[in-house]
Amino acid sequence: MGSEIAEDSWAQRVVKFWFDTLSPKDWFQPPTEVDAEIVSQFSDLPDEIFGKPDAVLLTSPYVALAAIVALDQFPRNLYRGTERAFAYDERALGLAKAVVARGFDRDDGLSTDQRVFMYLPFEHSESIADQEQAVTLIRALGNDVYTQYAVAHRDVIARFGRFPHRNKILARDSTEQEAEFLLQPGSSF
Repeated sequence: MGSEIAEDSWAQRVVKFWFDTLSPKDWFQPPTEVDAEIVSQFSDLPDEIFGKPDAVLLTSPYVALAAIVALDQFPRNLYRGTERAFAYDERALGLAKAVVARGFDRDDGLSTDQRVFMYLPFEHSESIADQEQAVTLIRALGNDVYTQYAVAHRDVIARFGRFPHRNKILARDSTEQEAEFLLQPGSSF
């Protein structure tokens, strides 16, 4: 029982901070203060939960949501502009796939925003199959804005097979087409 309370405690902190303290603008266009707050409150959390077994991170839709946010979103704030920002993506994607397989994403207690964050690891993947899954899952929520972003991510992967805006960070050479694409407004997410 004690470890369940401890797990619930970190999950509660993550979900409360992400969905109650922050706004959608903070999620997708965060000011530097948001990054600083995540560093202050959660800098060790991605590493702490990365190696935890699914049996611990998938005890409930709520805990799974917290784990996905901690592994998929927090590193983007903690390590912005570095390769490490994407280092937790595969683990987050594995959890997202398990969440969908278990039906946790259909829990009546989840908001549309919370469901979207369960699906974002699919959208962050450079696999076209994962991108198609993101579009399908997000479109089913009936939110046009989230669907447009999912389609835009999928279209970039369909065109290039990867996200060109990550090339510099990941020390990948850009093709001529990618370099031209990166000159366009809105070419990076």
